[in-house]
Amino acid sequence: MRTKAKTAKAGERIAARLPAAGVAPSAAQRRYLVRGLTEPGGKLPLFDESGREIPHRTIETCIAHGWAEAWIRNPVRPDWLVCRLTAQGFHALGKEPPGGEAPGQH
Repeated sequence: MRTKAKTAKAGERIAARLPAAGVAPSAAQRRYLVRGLTEPGGKLPLFDESGREIPHRTIETCIAHGWAEAWIRNPVRPDWLVCRLTAQGFHALGKEPPGGEAPGQH
């Protein structure tokens, strides 16, 4: 079971290994992120199209790149990261964030 502290430390480790700018999402990251384009608020899935849980490494890497952000806590499964696309995430997919307040820009 992952705690908030463990998740934060994992994100820090991943961020330390990432190149600074100009990084495009991998195929797996892109599949994950693109699903947020059609969801209210840019909500990202917990499971893939086959019903398998999205790997934590995929989610954490997207957060580390700024393409996704932790959004709400799941009271039933606090170890699950419920995330949404950020403005950077929309741009990484070649899309503009929806009008009004862009996700990830508060």
